[in-house]
Amino acid sequence: MPPPGAPTGEPLLAERLARAITLGGPIPVSQFMAAANAHYYATRDPIGAAGDFTTAPEISQMFGELIGLWAADLWDRAGRPEVAWVELGPGRGTLTADALRAMRAAGLTPPVHFVENSPALRGVQARAVPDATWHDDVSTLPGDRALIVVANEFFDALPIRQLVRGPDGWRERLVACQDTLFLPIAGGAMPPGIMPDALDAAAPGSVVETSPASVAIMAGLAALIEAQGGAMLVVDYGYEGPAIGDTLQSVRGHAYANPFEAPGEQDLTAHVDFATLGLAAEASGCVRSGPVGQGAFLSALGIDTRAAALGPRVAEDRRRLVQEMGELFRVMAVTHRNWPEPAGFR
Repeated sequence: MPPPGAPTGEPLLAERLARAITLGGPIPVSQFMAAANAHYYATRDPIGAAGDFTTAPEISQMFGELIGLWAADLWDRAGRPEVAWVELGPGRGTLTADALRAMRAAGLTPPVHFVENSPALRGVQARAVPDATWHDDVSTLPGDRALIVVANEFFDALPIRQLVRGPDGWRERLVACQDTLFLPIAGGAMPPGIMPDALDAAAPGSVVETSPASVAIMAGLAALIEAQGGAMLVVDYGYEGPAIGDTLQSVRGHAYANPFEAPGEQDLTAHVDFATLGLAAEASGCVRSGPVGQGAFLSALGIDTRAAALGPRVAEDRRRLVQEMGELFRVMAVTHRNWPEPAGFR
């Protein structure tokens, strides 16, 4: 049965993908992931107990408040310029709503811009932050002021390419289909010189992941920050690459699932390569700070003090944010070369 909000009178995404693969042959993992996530996010609000997963802003108000205070502190030390607040993939709008409350207390009341494609989520975000302006991509963000950009669990949902080491060299992983059963297979051999020499000794079966879409978005935002001033904060689960490993995963109903089953009906993600994102930002002239663990970052910003003020009811929330998610999730900042060093990274 199609999920609530799915277009009526159209075949399910799985059927459309199966037909396309049958007619045109196997497709790259990146194409499969892009199609699956586009449909998934367009047709539902997946966040919270009734959805498939929970994010840090939904666990506690402390998360968004501390990020808001982080932004206000950086803005103040930068000389209080005109800024716009930008969130990429803002979920239910909870992070921004909490951050705005904290920033307002510090004297910062920026206009809000959301980069969001999902009609379902835009409706939820409008209830949380009614005065926001929405964008389909970063190309239409304001060009007349500095930007403070937040990307919390945004890059992990962008499509990845997977390259698999075979006995005769590296091959791109493709997705084939038998009826409506999707399965990964090895494609044609990669041309010589594509892979770094350091990976020549990788064992057969090794997987390397890249995300050209992530690099393009980071490079575009870093160019805006370099031209206009500002900063960007990235919070996500990931690693400092390059690294070998298959991190493609799927979550449905708060449990892990087969990422090649039911495309468009479950959340597909992959771990974020922070080293590559940082290099893309630095190539535009920006300064990178971190990454550091989320637990260390929130502790440096004063989560213990805030938790004490809110009382015993938030003790479990603090534990989840600082300990349970503290090392898996990483935090990285990108700032204009003339802006001060952001808090939380020493």
